Amino acid sequence: MRSQVIVIGLGQFGMALTKSLSLRGAEVIAVDVDEAKVQTAAAFATEAIRMDATDQEALARLEPAKRDVCVCATGDQSKEAAIICTALLKQLGAKRIISRANDDLHKRILQVVGADEIVNPEWAFGERFSNRIVYKMVLEEMSLGSDLVITEFHVPELFVGKTLVQLDLRQRFEMIVVAVRRGEKGNVQLPDPTNTLESGDILVVVSKAGAVAHLMARV
Repeated sequence: MRSQVIVIGLGQFGMALTKSLSLRGAEVIAVDVDEAKVQTAAAFATEAIRMDATDQEALARLEPAKRDVCVCATGDQSKEAAIICTALLKQLGAKRIISRANDDLHKRILQVVGADEIVNPEWAFGERFSNRIVYKMVLEEMSLGSDLVITEFHVPELFVGKTLVQLDLRQRFEMIVVAVRRGEKGNVQLPDPTNTLESGDILVVVSKAGAVAHLMARV
């Protein structure tokens, strides 16, 4: 069965999310008060509706309790609207509510009124991108759920000539190596823990946020 998602707020984040979900086969109801944004979303959403999501009666007509996920993405446009919308979704029985926050106080209020998960794309991107600036060996990072990241980085010189068994990254840094690439243009291979790492190798690891920064600080 296709996932059913309501996305409320069609700013840059909400619009991109609506398009991405639609491309992945989800049934998306896209909502905004701006007619132009609704018309844009209509090109790829299952249904695009112009309405005020702080209007309880209007919101109830979308039957949020029957949807798999309700995303309140209005945080970049109006803190108050995001709080009211989140609270109404909770009252209307939404199973899972994901809300966008602008700052820490906004985040705490959204949690109090019923958000199951809080997101802020700018925070997440800024945290990931900072590693690429501070640590030149880091090539890319990508979020994996709410508390894990996938990171691709050049093998530090101290790792060259050693095996993954010897490095024991899982125990020392709480990270799991999921792939090894021989050079930036090399093929991605499943890791063989007994193979010796070479200069120029690239590791792809899954870890908690901050684990790679901790490793880089140590090497």
